[in-house]
Parts: sequence; C-alpha cells; structure tokens
Amino acid sequence: MCYLIKVTNLGGKEFYINPDMIEKIEARPDTTILLNNGHIYIVRENIDEIIKEIVNFKSKIFSAGFQRGD
Repeated sequence: MCYLIKVTNLGGKEFYINPDMIEKIEARPDTTILLNNGHIYIVRENIDEIIKEIVNFKSKIFSAGFQRGD
C-alpha cells in the first residue's frame, strides 16, 4: 500500500509526499504545500485535487484497518 500522495511540480516531474506531513496548502496563485519540516513545494494540482488525494489516501488506510479487524 502506498503511504504517499502523488503531486507534480511546475516542471512536470511527478513526486510523492507524505500527507501526514502537510501543515498548510495555499493558492498563491500556484498551489504551495508547506510541510511541517519547513519544506515548501509548488505543484500543478489545485487545492481541491490535493484534498481529494488526501481523502482517498486516508480512506485506504482506514479500510485496510477494518479489513484486518483492527
């Protein structure tokens, strides 16, 4: 299971970030993700797309827990 979400930098390179590390997401107008370690990433995805990816990520985590009986 993937514990990261995929995002794309402005140059078109895809990379993955840990959604549990996200402190803040802003539209400046480019979407800027601030992690709680101070790293900042500017990505192509808009805020709604990132939030959708986070919700999907969390849904997978919780459903996997229920399937194991946790």
